[in-house]
Amino acid sequence: MTDREPAHYLQEGKSFLVLIVDDEDAIIDLLSDFVTDLGYTPSVAQNGQQAMERVYEHWPALVITDFMMPKLNGADLVRALHVEAVAQRRLPPPIILLTAVGVPALKDLPVDVVMAKPFDLDQLENVIRRLLQATFS
Repeated sequence: MTDREPAHYLQEGKSFLVLIVDDEDAIIDLLSDFVTDLGYTPSVAQNGQQAMERVYEHWPALVITDFMMPKLNGADLVRALHVEAVAQRRLPPPIILLTAVGVPALKDLPVDVVMAKPFDLDQLENVIRRLLQATFS
């Protein structure tokens, strides 16, 4: 198992697994349909704890997570993903953090992009494609 394992998806014509984490069903549905329309495979979780369960099942190529969630918030999820990446000797997946609140502590989190809610889908598409291309090319 290599640290960039999802790269084989490109060679085999499979889609990248995008983990979507949000406690709002409407956001999960929107983002799930959105990443499917982009040609990727969504995996969904309603909180950080469920997200880590999904990570143990299948390592995601990209994570889109909310900040404010029960059971394990976005900041704690990001930290847990980085710990798990080290434990599995992988690179952490690119992470897009969605937030409706301005939190100064976000600047210290190891995330690739912070996007404010409500977010623009065209901008999100550009960010997703850029992160996946940069990670797996």
